[in-house]
Amino acid sequence: MAKVNSFKIAFITLSWIPVMMTFNNNVCYVANIKGSSMRPTLNPNDNEISNDWVLLWKFGCQKSYNLHRDDIILFKAPSDPSTVYCKRIKGIQYDTIKTKAPYPRETVTIPRNHLWVEGDNVFHSIDSNKFGPISSGLVIGKAVKVIWPPSRWGTDLKESLGRGNVVTINPDLS
Repeated sequence: MAKVNSFKIAFITLSWIPVMMTFNNNVCYVANIKGSSMRPTLNPNDNEISNDWVLLWKFGCQKSYNLHRDDIILFKAPSDPSTVYCKRIKGIQYDTIKTKAPYPRETVTIPRNHLWVEGDNVFHSIDSNKFGPISSGLVIGKAVKVIWPPSRWGTDLKESLGRGNVVTINPDLS
């Protein structure tokens, strides 16, 4: 009888693995944020041991209409898809952005289905000022809430502490 129960428990547990994998790959995921480019919004302390963990919403996040200015996103690096960056959206399609060095032009108009992303930590960020607008197809997900450490639960991820550099906002997409 004990063997039947343990087999049943193992079968039920194993049958949920594909469901959880599908959920993690397509709907929601918990991501560990490393580095200082989003400081002070994420990882506000210099403590390497205590990185922030965020709830990452993935469902529909590659669609331009689901991505908004000041959302924090995780995306694949344009030059190396194995590298993942965490940045704040500063401009969406058709916005005109005032750029910073090392970007070669003073302003840029964001093409259709592209985003301009920057880190909140102005001096320690590899972002669109280096690689230009990114395709919304590179987006992995949108950071919704800090879930670890517990002292940071409820952190407002929409509060932008970075540069305010949108010159022209497309009125149709505001």
